[in-house]
Amino acid sequence: MDADREYRDALPQGSARGRGAGLNPGNRFEEVRLHVLGEHLDEVLREHDGTPVKVPTRVFKDHSRTILNQNDSPDIGFRWSINPYRGCEHGCIYCYARPYHEMLGFSCGLDFETNIMAKLDAPQMLRRELAHPSWQAEVIAMSGVTDCYQPVEAKLRITRGCLEVFADCRQPVAIVTKNRLILRDLDLLQELARFRAVSVAISLTTLRSDLARKMEPRASSPSDRLHTMRQLAAAGVPVTAMVAPIIPGLNDEEIPSLLQAAAQAGAQSAGYTLLRLPYQIKALFLDWLSRHFPQRARRVEGLLRGTRDGALYKADFGTRMVGSGPMASQIHDVFHTFAHRHGLNRGRGGFSRLSNAHFRRPRVDGQATLFDELVDSTHSLDPPCPSADETPGR
Repeated sequence: MDADREYRDALPQGSARGRGAGLNPGNRFEEVRLHVLGEHLDEVLREHDGTPVKVPTRVFKDHSRTILNQNDSPDIGFRWSINPYRGCEHGCIYCYARPYHEMLGFSCGLDFETNIMAKLDAPQMLRRELAHPSWQAEVIAMSGVTDCYQPVEAKLRITRGCLEVFADCRQPVAIVTKNRLILRDLDLLQELARFRAVSVAISLTTLRSDLARKMEPRASSPSDRLHTMRQLAAAGVPVTAMVAPIIPGLNDEEIPSLLQAAAQAGAQSAGYTLLRLPYQIKALFLDWLSRHFPQRARRVEGLLRGTRDGALYKADFGTRMVGSGPMASQIHDVFHTFAHRHGLNRGRGGFSRLSNAHFRRPRVDGQATLFDELVDSTHSLDPPCPSADETPGR
């Protein structure tokens, strides 16, 4: 409790306009921290007549020399992932990826959604790494951290470039997004679907537009996400609904309606995660909660603590995604009951056993490699959260 209070006291009240985070806390890796006061942000982000000013997005070139990330967490269902961007314009207040920005010298607050690192040469790096003789065409997860279809992708087209490589190689990929921009690449997704080499998970947190605008200010609206599901399903692309995160006292009551809407939109399976608040996201979220929902802020915080043994977050493998205690059990039971009712517990849905039987090792610099043979095997990818057929306690 003392640690949680320290996080809260370190960040004064204030509000940034047009973004998710209302604060810009100091980087936790720096000995001397500068906390940008919310009141100062308010002043900076207003015109002389008092109207709000948009906060511009700045894009920096990411100089990473590799693109495939290897994961060994025991409760994550994929081994390999790609993130074309670091930082995310969507500005979701709850985003567990925010602390990663501190490793780049930024703040996990407003910096995370306004200073975006873009891996401009990601497609070229991807082609090179898939051409390596040791690559066995295991499933790759796209957007394991930040959304590969955030708004800046409309201009930079890095994700599309990566999908062109995937389609050319018939490399299986599983995508997670909350942006309808993915429909731009329906041609490539259909091509991959021909070889059972793609699945898409759409993050669906609420059906209430007012809540979505506050919680996920630059992501697609709930109606647009359902439209995206329908379009993908109609095109033969397997779709999973990710009810994530579930926030007790804020959107947990929507679980039945979210699953019903997802099923009607063509989703084949569903999964969920409980709200996760590592590091300084605790302070950002509690500040956001007190601004937008002052009457229920204490209740939401109390319910959340009830799923984490009195803490705001516990990072233990196995329970960090779903929590523990009576409230967590209730969420689990409600989710699985309605997932079963709407037919969303049929195996892993779009994430089930994506095939790499048709993988073609790519050519690099126009030259065929000595290892152009097909990889004749199949790997499975479990969703990065409990799916609707998972047994309690896992």
